[in-house]
Amino acid sequence: MPLRDLIAARIRARGPITVAAFMDLALYHPQSGYYATAPQRSGQAGDFFTSVDVGSIFGELLAVQFAEMWRLAGFPARCDLVEAAASNGRLARDVLDGAQADDPDFYAAIALHLVETSAAARGAQRETLGPHAAKLASGGDSLPTGITGVIFANELLDALPVHLVVMREDGLKEVHVGERNGELVAVEGPPSTPEIAAYLARVGATLGPGCLAEVNLAAEAWVARAARSLAKGFLVIIDYGRDAAELYSGAHANGTLRSFRHHATDPAPAGWLADPGERDITAHVDLTGVRLAAERENLVTLAALDQTYLLLGLGLADRLSRGTGDPVADLKRRLAAKTLLVPGGMGSTHKALIFGKNVGTPRLTCTSFKVRLT
Repeated sequence: MPLRDLIAARIRARGPITVAAFMDLALYHPQSGYYATAPQRSGQAGDFFTSVDVGSIFGELLAVQFAEMWRLAGFPARCDLVEAAASNGRLARDVLDGAQADDPDFYAAIALHLVETSAAARGAQRETLGPHAAKLASGGDSLPTGITGVIFANELLDALPVHLVVMREDGLKEVHVGERNGELVAVEGPPSTPEIAAYLARVGATLGPGCLAEVNLAAEAWVARAARSLAKGFLVIIDYGRDAAELYSGAHANGTLRSFRHHATDPAPAGWLADPGERDITAHVDLTGVRLAAERENLVTLAALDQTYLLLGLGLADRLSRGTGDPVADLKRRLAAKTLLVPGGMGSTHKALIFGKNVGTPRLTCTSFKVRLT
């Protein structure tokens, strides 16, 4: 049964479902969900670009920071390197390539853990890792526990299911997904859980009349799980988003929930309802909510900065100046760097949040250029 028909049948049987429940089915249904049916969804042939798609330099620079974190954690003989939403392992491969080339001692200590919900993507990981496959200590769909090292997630939280709300004259309403004459439609009703209003209060959000907004309770829950999985080390989250003060302001009165296919977004109202299982669905991350969730779990906020400043702090300019001796390869790396840094693109839309646990408050190399959120 097509996923759209399965969702419609569920609604007819049980009534409207939350947007979070709809997204969970559309993206993560084990047989028909968007992320379940292909080992890779990004890139030129996919529906969206990530920093990983522009070349290996992003992973190489992350390896520099992870190596420093290993040293700051006391040079453990085994450094757990845990990637969440690892897809088929491309970013992990780039990180390992960089570590092997630049820091053999760190590379020798790495025990790699790849966390990915898609069975198709997990099945491609060893082949993608290639010569690094022996570094894979575990792979599965949930975070391992007792981690000493680094947990990192690149563009995970934006794809977690969100609740969609709207402020009306008589109070906060939640947008649900209903069914009418065989079509999926957006309908309003009371909030499905008091946690929605509690979340908005925690982050200090005040919605104006008619304003739409997303509430990502799943992101809070994931950050809490990651914090509890970490015995000692660092949590690194890179994603696109804004602080709550801006995200829940009139600047985003129509919300940020969007769907993408072939690198184009559906501009129609509630376009995210179209073709469930065949389109990516995302929403901007509330950076304030993520930080507060981490700090409630006794993590220490060490950095919050634009991706541009993260990569410049890790020596991107110096790395480009060295060259490879291959003019074509050098040009490709310069173009990749431009994509990663350009204002208005990945450089400013993507933010890095870094937290520590039982490591004090060290000054990280990635903050050596500038600590700034724009």
